[in-house]
Amino acid sequence: MRKIKDVLRLKWGKGMSNRQIASSCGIGRPTVAEYLRRAEEAGVSWPLPADLGDVRLEQLLFPPPPDLPAQVRGIPDWLVVHQELKQKAVTLFLLWQEYRAVHPDGYQYSWFCDHYRAWQGKLDVVMRQDHRAGEKLFVDYAGQTVPIIDRATGEIREAQIFVAVLGASNYTYAEATWTQGLPDWIGSHVRAFRFLGGVPELVVPDNLRSGVSRAHRYEPDTNPTYQDMASHYGVAVLPARVRKPRDKAKVESGVLVVERWILAALRHRPFFSLLELNAAISELLVKLNNRPFRKLPGCRREHFEQVDRPALQPLPAEPYVYAEWKKARVHIDYHIVVDGHYYSVPYALIKREVEVRITRNTIECFHRGNRVASHPRSHQKGRHTTVSAHMPESHRQAGEWSPERLMKWAARTGPATEKLIRTVMASRKHPQQAYRSCLGILRLGKAYGDERLESACRRALTLGSCRYKSIESILKHRLDEQPLEAQQELALPDTHDNIRGPTYYH
Repeated sequence: MRKIKDVLRLKWGKGMSNRQIASSCGIGRPTVAEYLRRAEEAGVSWPLPADLGDVRLEQLLFPPPPDLPAQVRGIPDWLVVHQELKQKAVTLFLLWQEYRAVHPDGYQYSWFCDHYRAWQGKLDVVMRQDHRAGEKLFVDYAGQTVPIIDRATGEIREAQIFVAVLGASNYTYAEATWTQGLPDWIGSHVRAFRFLGGVPELVVPDNLRSGVSRAHRYEPDTNPTYQDMASHYGVAVLPARVRKPRDKAKVESGVLVVERWILAALRHRPFFSLLELNAAISELLVKLNNRPFRKLPGCRREHFEQVDRPALQPLPAEPYVYAEWKKARVHIDYHIVVDGHYYSVPYALIKREVEVRITRNTIECFHRGNRVASHPRSHQKGRHTTVSAHMPESHRQAGEWSPERLMKWAARTGPATEKLIRTVMASRKHPQQAYRSCLGILRLGKAYGDERLESACRRALTLGSCRYKSIESILKHRLDEQPLEAQQELALPDTHDNIRGPTYYH
């Protein structure tokens, strides 16, 4: 549903062409047309109504297809299709339309294309690039790095150089970051947009891991955080194809210019901080953008002011706040774990998978595109952040898990185990927060046996340590098989070569 929403946003909200939308979203152009056709037939408009969820949208756009056997639908003769494609102006889409005219209940266009390509193979298509004003910003990292010296230790650390080039004017931005990781990658984009004073229609990155989570020639998967930033700025992401330098020729040339006119000029200067290096790059960047073209009148800055700047989209009111995305499954205690801390979600989502958006200060949980929970971020490991509204009545877990059920399970092992489980639950503000620990303790009986678990719980109660790790350690080191008194009598000897004794301090 996220890609379908992006298609509707880019088409009806941004007025982009189907070809640009297909490249940005990583789907076929006919698929874009099919999504738009289904949306128009279903009466869907942009922006989507606030009460239209992903489930209802899917039902509107994709009603159940008729259950027909393959013989009734008809199987195309792929040899005929292959021969027809050799003729001028004949396309797969045209052949599919002719196929559907003969077989109205036949297969959809995506199936038609996939099966033909499986029969024949994939065709290599070289695309000619045309750069319109304010359309594309090409981004990449230079292959060359710059050493930075630590004043205190003398250690040398290599800084990475981020480069961004506008397609129409060649206006260039560059900066140094410590890494090519996701936080630095996103931060460089935010600063590049601020430097330009606006946002282009498209950003064309290389298949860097921070930008593209799964590189693919036809359907690259954009990193969720990168896509989230793109949505914030209203820009589309169009990754370059793997091993196709012509897709990003502008930035390849821009990287070469930055290495020649900036990095080469700084090669003999020592730098002791990233801030100092970026200040030097900024000075030379002004000279680079003001440097006259050799074969064209003017310079990069003049072309930018005349061509690109008027066509750029305005910056949003607030810059993008860096956020990471992850998937998490809701446990039976209706909590998810993020960096060792537990956050509650509505109990109806028990055992469901949710998407988690993690920023510096907040944790947001989404299910099927809808935000279901939001919490202030906490860095206390092993603790819980629980919203009372997320709990079921009487603290029951959808009729399946409850404190009573865990107590009955513990009672089957023995009275000491039952008492320990009761103690663990009483130590938490809400019993549900202890479910994970209780389940872990009770499941130790499967590995070590109920008799040993009962003995270990008895020892843990005596020692006043009722944590899962304590009981696991007792069982692992077979302390439950030793008499408790013998262990309590263990003490350091009164005299030893390495013990000074109390008289030493007099």
